[in-house]
Amino acid sequence: MKKKMVWLALAVLLAVGSFGPANAFADAAPGDVVVTLGANLTSAQRQDMLSEMDVDPSSAQIITVTNSEEHKYLDNYLSQAQIGSRSISSSKITIGQKGSGLTGSTHNITYVTKDMYINALATAGVKDANVYVTAPFPVSGTAALTGLIKAYEVKTGTVIPEAKKKVANEEVVTTAELGNQPGVGKAKAAELVTAIKDNLAKNSPKSRADVEQIVRDSAKQVGVTLSDADVQKLVDLFDKMRTMNINWNQVGDQMQQLKDKVSQLASSEQTGGFLAQVFSAIGAFFTSIGQAISSLFK
Repeated sequence: MKKKMVWLALAVLLAVGSFGPANAFADAAPGDVVVTLGANLTSAQRQDMLSEMDVDPSSAQIITVTNSEEHKYLDNYLSQAQIGSRSISSSKITIGQKGSGLTGSTHNITYVTKDMYINALATAGVKDANVYVTAPFPVSGTAALTGLIKAYEVKTGTVIPEAKKKVANEEVVTTAELGNQPGVGKAKAAELVTAIKDNLAKNSPKSRADVEQIVRDSAKQVGVTLSDADVQKLVDLFDKMRTMNINWNQVGDQMQQLKDKVSQLASSEQTGGFLAQVFSAIGAFFTSIGQAISSLFK
């Protein structure tokens, strides 16, 4: 009787396993590549994208991303006109060594920068990969994040929660819109988001008020002046992330290069301010000497 129960239990376990996700046991190795192509590319454009990414279509893993998938994650944050009716942007994701973090580059992407992609991918939980986003002609690139996350899931077998995918897309849009604000710019917008995440890891906010303080402090840190409306957009975004129990230290490890850039920026600004004070003091010193000498001849 006991033997029958054991065999029955094994049979149940095998049956459950057989109905699990097909990619649950995916085995990704450093150097593995997955390519995503927009579903609305022409045959010639598909070939051009593969050639640009140096990918052999006969051996590469290629995933198609549709416009409906783009709308699924962007409809709450962008207008129908901004998203468009065609899926064009394409991408390549290369799995890196453990601990290598996230790196990236773009081509023909006009609205979203590589730093914005890295920030958002880290939020979603993507780890240790190099990403490349491109298109056959200039496009905004807001939809490319969908393809990158999809490619990472397929290659690694990692299931990224829908809530994280949505908030990562919201992050890209929010950062890109902030980058269009006068006096901010794309680079500063990405630096600000990086600084906010770094400070979230250091301070572990417990409330929305804590998040707002971190946003305001981070803006001062990177030298960005925000309107009250921009502050509230960022607070809405990061307070939503706060409730998701995101591991900010892990996120920070994935975007270490971006954190280093912000640290260098802060350091250079502090050094610049210090030198300005020194030179100002030296100038005042020699001015006072000149005045003293001239008074002797009056």
